[in-house]
Amino acid sequence: MTKPVDDYLETSGAWRPEMQALRAILLDCGLAEALKWRKPCYAHDGSNIAIMQPMKGALSLMFFKGALMDDPDGLLCDQGPNSRAAKRLEFTDAEAIRAVEPQVRALVASAVAVEASGVDLPPRRELELPGELTEALADDAELSAAFDALTPGRQRGYALNIAGAKQAETRRNRIAKHRPRILAGKGLHD
Repeated sequence: MTKPVDDYLETSGAWRPEMQALRAILLDCGLAEALKWRKPCYAHDGSNIAIMQPMKGALSLMFFKGALMDDPDGLLCDQGPNSRAAKRLEFTDAEAIRAVEPQVRALVASAVAVEASGVDLPPRRELELPGELTEALADDAELSAAFDALTPGRQRGYALNIAGAKQAETRRNRIAKHRPRILAGKGLHD
């Protein structure tokens, strides 16, 4: 147990009993814990394995390489339509965690085995930029240079956010809104 995670659990309002139940299992599986991305994160031999994600409707235990893990009981859920690797378990009460404890332990063992094997995720498909963003980058050299300097994840975040708008005018408005953040080298959620 680590003090930062202890402090986090003391101050967290929602999902405290569920986080404590998961924490006990994860630590008993031999994982090391730390606070990363302001959430309890669990690692093995220095590699991230899983992270707790308190959400509005559930507590998630997200496995970083969930897509590569064995999940014979089909408990893992997709993280979202734009996620290629992460998968998660979702819980709404501590009793549900205790009910699937053996499966959680098996999933942790699978995640550790995947990480230890050194197998990598398949390459991410090439980023498709919405037409309005492509046009804006072609017309604005400063924006183009700043966008190219962003990490691939930050570029992807902006592309997905902009492409998510249904109307072309809304996509252009989002580009204008995000321009100062892109020029500052920041991601959508920084």
